Amino acid sequence: MKLNNKRTIFVGFAFFLICAFWQAYDNTIPLILTNKFGLSQTASGVVMALDNILALFMLPLFGALSDKCRHRLGRRTPFILVGTIVAAVAFVGLTFADNMQLKQIDRVSKINDPAGMVEIYQNEKNAQLQTPDGRKFVLTELFTEEEFSTIPAQLVVSNGKVLRFDFREVYGEQGGFVNGVPYGEEYDLKSLVEKGALSQEEADSALSRKADKEFTNPVYTNYVVPARQAYAWSVTKDGTAPLIFFMLLLLIVLVSMATFRSPAVALMPDVTIKPLRSKANAVINLMGSAGGILVLGLGMVFATSAVKNALMSYTLYFSVIAGIMLLALLIFMLKVKEPKLVEKMRQESKTYGIDEDDGDGSGSRKLSREERKSLAFLLASIVLWFMGYNAVTSKYSVYASNILHKDYNLTLIIAQAAAILSYLPVGMVASRVGRKKTILAGVVMLTAAFGVACFLREDSPTMLMNAMFALAGIGWATINVNSFPMVVELCRGGNVGKYTGFYYTASMAAQTVTPMISGFFMDQFGMTMLFPYAAVFAAMAFGTMLFVMHGDNKPLAKKGLEALDVED
Repeated sequence: MKLNNKRTIFVGFAFFLICAFWQAYDNTIPLILTNKFGLSQTASGVVMALDNILALFMLPLFGALSDKCRHRLGRRTPFILVGTIVAAVAFVGLTFADNMQLKQIDRVSKINDPAGMVEIYQNEKNAQLQTPDGRKFVLTELFTEEEFSTIPAQLVVSNGKVLRFDFREVYGEQGGFVNGVPYGEEYDLKSLVEKGALSQEEADSALSRKADKEFTNPVYTNYVVPARQAYAWSVTKDGTAPLIFFMLLLLIVLVSMATFRSPAVALMPDVTIKPLRSKANAVINLMGSAGGILVLGLGMVFATSAVKNALMSYTLYFSVIAGIMLLALLIFMLKVKEPKLVEKMRQESKTYGIDEDDGDGSGSRKLSREERKSLAFLLASIVLWFMGYNAVTSKYSVYASNILHKDYNLTLIIAQAAAILSYLPVGMVASRVGRKKTILAGVVMLTAAFGVACFLREDSPTMLMNAMFALAGIGWATINVNSFPMVVELCRGGNVGKYTGFYYTASMAAQTVTPMISGFFMDQFGMTMLFPYAAVFAAMAFGTMLFVMHGDNKPLAKKGLEALDVED
């Protein structure tokens, strides 16, 4: 009994394009909402929860509809085909609304432009604002207009002294001065400490940097960015058309994605016999991670996390993402002939004497009371670990820019790479020790990674930070590979789409509320609340998972076979 890896990889192209989309969506949409439209973390969390609200209803619906579909292309393929095309086109359309808003905030759209800084200062000088770590401030109490207008987005360190940002990188050759300030003049950290705009710890950290290392100015992220976002919100309130247009297009994108996610995921168990589903799900998740890591690499190429690109146009970037989605769809359509693969799975099931219905949607069974109890605890566990994990994924791009001052693309690539390396080994481990034990180990790793990340800051050791992201990636892979097969293990082929809907209803319910709740805590107590929040929910999932007694796998007695008993 051996998994057909080539066939599973081609099936996984549907999940590849889904994950490529969501990686781009989760990284860029929060930045657009906060940087360009000026929404608060709570408000942007509400918007980020829209896809999950829709998914609560649409994923079970379209999962069940695909169970009953009798199209010549199969039960799942028609949904994947239409949904991907509409989503890709609408995703590019989002950039038109984004560019409309850029025109509205044109006067402040150039990072480090002194005239734009003056505009922000004049508009927000008496407003009560908040730094990313939760401190309240008023601009006039900390800066004069002239001081504020020359705060650079980035600095360089030379011989232990912090020097001004080289404005020539933004404006080209303009002589030796900008607003009367020499390019190389030392930035006056002492006066900022005295005013309370910068802590002594932050100043000491800046001065201790290695020579000639460029880094983001904490004064800029603490005070200029919140003021600029407040300005953007005031402009948005005066001209709501771009935001309304953006939200309408976003709704089309999200509805399109929701129509085919359950069918795409349900295709794997449709064409894979039960004993090999953990291994097949590892391959599917490997494909998903490949899509995500490709997009993160593109993010580095386009420098989407750079401070200087906070107000960039995403037209080209989104177009490339849409092109990747359509290319993956083309490969899927050429290589995956769903009806033939389903028939082959039926024959394999009969050969091995595995309890499986005919795969045409007619087979189903009722769960026992104990099975229903296990399913409830399993779904509760899914809710809890998604509450923690999605809080990080939906807010990390903002957190990394403002707290860690790191390229979020790089750190997420580390997590994705660790996940990719662990997917296949995790599938093999689960086939020998059981899915439940493997998941519990993954939850422990995820909790530990988030727990340590609570204490990481800009000046924390880079190796420790990378190690925690790698551990989080391994932990999430360990959970993800085994949780979905545990859910569908309780059903028969005729209602795989329905049970896939159960799985995604639980995960999307969590992802509906967690961006809003985590955003609220970040607004009230600072962005540093993100990882403590995530660690608590991951730890709670360990407790509920202990009560799951069904949906696991056990090795067959016959030596050398990696088949699994489907009954508990």
